[in-house]
Amino acid sequence: MASTWVKGLGALAVLGVAGFGTYLFVTAPDPQDPSVWADLGEPDLGNGREIFFAGGCTSCHAPAGATGDARLVLSGGAPLKSDFGTFHAPNISSHPEAGIGAWTLAEFGDAMTRGVGRSGEHLYPSFPYGSYARMTPKDINDLYGFMKTLPASDVVAPPHELGFPFNQRIVLGGWKLLYFTDAPRVELADASDMVKRGQYLVEGPGHCGECHTPRNALGGFETGHWLAGGPNPEGEGTIPNITPGSKSMGSWSEGDIVTYLESGFTPDYDSVGGSMVEVQKNMAELTSADREAIAAYLKAVPSVE
Repeated sequence: MASTWVKGLGALAVLGVAGFGTYLFVTAPDPQDPSVWADLGEPDLGNGREIFFAGGCTSCHAPAGATGDARLVLSGGAPLKSDFGTFHAPNISSHPEAGIGAWTLAEFGDAMTRGVGRSGEHLYPSFPYGSYARMTPKDINDLYGFMKTLPASDVVAPPHELGFPFNQRIVLGGWKLLYFTDAPRVELADASDMVKRGQYLVEGPGHCGECHTPRNALGGFETGHWLAGGPNPEGEGTIPNITPGSKSMGSWSEGDIVTYLESGFTPDYDSVGGSMVEVQKNMAELTSADREAIAAYLKAVPSVE
């Protein structure tokens, strides 16, 4: 009898090791093929600046309360509270040691589009690579070229404050397997070029859905509720529904949305507030055409009441 138990436990151990090995294989970090980042040429710094502000880099990576040129010092440190713990935005300035100034384009691009760190580790999706995955290699190249022109900072951001098991990056492979995709968030039949541009900006660099879409218990987007709002991931208040079916913005015209993104004023002459203040500052830096494209897309997405 004892030998039977021993054999049974041994078989379970073998199955456990095999299962764990399969998990590691299936969920291993998956960087882009190096050819994706080859032969992209000199970056277009003007376009890089546009993508920089569309991506809202200053909102998390600039010092708290920074204004003017100080917003371009990407020293990191901003806390992002969540149900899983508190994340701290890293230094992404041009500093070669404290920041990312010594990174290659491939290392930067793999972090942006695949959530793979410089050492081949999984990155936490508090860095919205789930949205940036839709960005083109050209825009990644232009963005990194622009960021390397910004001031260096030797500030070292604090580490994340996460409890077990969320402090184990190995679990992130499973999260990616469940939720990571570079497919469009919504299918828009016969969309105009303007709407397509807006879709790229909102679903990609703008990562609007990261706050405006509700999530399930594991942090994945709730299917069928794209941009429908929900609890503030930082725990205070709610993030509004910005689909055409919303009570807050459903009656807004495309022009109203453009004005709001440019000036911060609503059709009722109220002004932007909360975390949207920083977002609106970034949107004001975009071209008029890109703000119009964002508005066109927001009026074209499926309504969620």
